[in-house]
Amino acid sequence: MTATTMVTKSAKVIAALVNGEELTGKQISARFGVANARALISSIRKQGYPVFLNKRTNSLGETYSKYRLGTAPRSVVAAGYQALAM
Repeated sequence: MTATTMVTKSAKVIAALVNGEELTGKQISARFGVANARALISSIRKQGYPVFLNKRTNSLGETYSKYRLGTAPRSVVAAGYQALAM
């Protein structure tokens, strides 16, 4: 997989999350052709996107996790600015 391909897949996942979609790791792999969804999410977080992993429970009581784009807490933003000031 080339860097260009990864950027395109990353951009597609970011666009889906920005549009309000919540995606499981399996959905990211199947829909966008990503081999390692956790690594892709990690790289998206390094780009500054606040991606959260939330647990959900369906009507049968089965638990699964979905990634979503959220708003970073004030404490995290403050810590980032403090780290940049050093």
